[in-house]
Amino acid sequence: MKTITINTEYIKLDQLLKLANIVSGGGEAHALITDGQVKLNSNVELQKRKKIVKGDVVTVGKEEIKIV
Repeated sequence: MKTITINTEYIKLDQLLKLANIVSGGGEAHALITDGQVKLNSNVELQKRKKIVKGDVVTVGKEEIKIV
């Protein structure tokens, strides 16, 4: 599991995917999210700009990212 540290209250889901090097750009992030390939805390997440906070776990395929 990869961990990403944020120094703000939250990070938007599409920005997180770019920061974690899961995608190379916003369009690719939006496509993954729209296609239902991204899970937030084990639930499919379809909101591109969903606020992700510390303690959340985002899963894309076999890649898991924990926000700390």
